[in-house]
Amino acid sequence: MVVRSSSVSGRKQDRGEAPRGPTPSPEPYYGSGDQHFDFGAGSHRPEWAVTTAAVVLAAGSGSRFEAGLARTGDDPVHKLVTDFRGRPLMAWALESAIEARLDGIYVVTGAVDPGPALTWLATNRPDLPTPIVVLNPHWSEGQATSLAAAVDRADIDGCDAVVVGLADQPFVAAECWRSVAEAPGLIVTATFGGDRRPPVKLHRSVWPEVSRTGDEGARTLIRMRPDLVSEVVCTGNPIDIDTPEDLRQWS
Repeated sequence: MVVRSSSVSGRKQDRGEAPRGPTPSPEPYYGSGDQHFDFGAGSHRPEWAVTTAAVVLAAGSGSRFEAGLARTGDDPVHKLVTDFRGRPLMAWALESAIEARLDGIYVVTGAVDPGPALTWLATNRPDLPTPIVVLNPHWSEGQATSLAAAVDRADIDGCDAVVVGLADQPFVAAECWRSVAEAPGLIVTATFGGDRRPPVKLHRSVWPEVSRTGDEGARTLIRMRPDLVSEVVCTGNPIDIDTPEDLRQWS
């Protein structure tokens, strides 16, 4: 598979600023190596600059989906690479996160190879930069490990904040990602019809408080620090695809 190199968002380039983004690489980042966000040396990065990266969590096993397939006798397939409206399911969330034109894009994987989704994007959206793929070797221990892997990598790369969403939410639009990213606050969550749902922005000052165990990501931190949480009202549908029934209903 040919993987395009990541690049800085057009939003920054349109303002005439120096490009900031992942350095070109022929392969995605899988948890080791030297690919990283290159913000330039010292004085080239203004002190006031806030660098925000999108994170798509795509490391889980999709056990409810596979269990549903088993009941009907269908061949097992991971839900994130199953066909949904003409493309791998996770390609929808990736496309929206990339189209938000933040300063970088990560996808955290574990149980499934994101190759089919990345290939679809490379073929059908060659105008979009390719995400850096971060492999979470502890994905089976819960979603918290994937969020921890994301913030650890973002910390290494010098990011100031991350906006975290889920790969099985195909209808969260780029505008929602961008609105959450641009809203002031240390913890900012999207709301849909009054319900708090991803994506969620986490400023680097709260990263030390991110849980590293359990099957919840940012929700644990939101409960622990309600004093730091602000909300952004978003339109659209935050439904996630968990079962074959969900897939059929929303297809």
